[in-house]
Amino acid sequence: MAIPFVDLQAQQAQVVDEILPEIESVLRQGNFILGDPVSQFEAEFAEYIGSDYAVGLDSGLSALKLALAALGIGPGDEVIVPVNTFIATAAAVSFLGARPVFVEMDEDTNNIDVTRIEAAINERTKAIMPVHLYGSPVDMDPVMAVANRYNLYVVEDAAQAHGAMYKGKRVGSIGHAGAFSFYPAKNLGAAGDAGALVTNDPDVAERVKGMRNVGQVERYIHSLPPYNHRMDTLHAVVLTAKLKRLDGWNASRDHLAGLYIENLPQSIIAPQRIDYGTQVWHLFVVRAERRDDLRAALQTEGIGTGIHYPVPLHLQPYYADLGYQRGDFPVAEMVADEIVSLPMYAEMAESDVRLVCERLSEFVLTANPT
Repeated sequence: MAIPFVDLQAQQAQVVDEILPEIESVLRQGNFILGDPVSQFEAEFAEYIGSDYAVGLDSGLSALKLALAALGIGPGDEVIVPVNTFIATAAAVSFLGARPVFVEMDEDTNNIDVTRIEAAINERTKAIMPVHLYGSPVDMDPVMAVANRYNLYVVEDAAQAHGAMYKGKRVGSIGHAGAFSFYPAKNLGAAGDAGALVTNDPDVAERVKGMRNVGQVERYIHSLPPYNHRMDTLHAVVLTAKLKRLDGWNASRDHLAGLYIENLPQSIIAPQRIDYGTQVWHLFVVRAERRDDLRAALQTEGIGTGIHYPVPLHLQPYYADLGYQRGDFPVAEMVADEIVSLPMYAEMAESDVRLVCERLSEFVLTANPT
């Protein structure tokens, strides 16, 4: 493809020479799960995020689930979740026997509408899960204020927001816990599935460390729920090498986002920059009429695109039993029909961004001839 939606090989090429000797060392030593490189990465990632603790895990979904479990969320409880996120956010709630309660999105930010959270709270509500979608921070002050008012936990889903800042703090460090995914296509990606939980609460950190390792507090003594969500040592080697490059990669994404915003045709609705933090542009998501025709036109030109996400959570078949109906979240439903994710990766050439914008302009002229 002339301009792929994402290019994972370009990122790996920058670290492969550095990590190959360390990978060989792991293979020769044979300590493949929770080896010393995992502890090293946990320490460095916690320092980077600004949290006291980081716990390496096997996925972002596991990080969300174990964060909630460590905070005591379970059957009969409710957790507030944005309706327009990836299903993993809500699934973490469901897997514990709790109920996700969906809240409408903010059309301007693509994040949860913080003004609607309080109306979703009742006596069963135990936590709020704001999602820093596409790498753009949620306005966290109102979230924390309502959480404090009702004595609720806040678990940040920062799966797409490695390094994003909110008023001088890295996202993930603001709530009671934060969850990150290291899926290979993320801004900070492993060589497969991996994730991490960050927190300032030592009890949460210790409980998650035990639960990730089949509930062990000491070998073969299982006093916590026996999950199996350990981080592989090889992933930690890759992540440690990439972490030192993350800020540079994010800066490149920000520059490319600026080029997109500057060169997109006016009829394409571009994402807005926020004034309370910095975005890291995991995805560059625009809105357009005739979205499917636009994608087909770009595909013909060899330009990859995506949709994140085509169906809001309240309309997902898995959640049909929650009783939501089409029309319950009109903003999310409208936006889901219009969004398209354009190519975005740190190594993308400026000329490719301009070419995508040119092809979009050509489509707009063809679709709307004067």
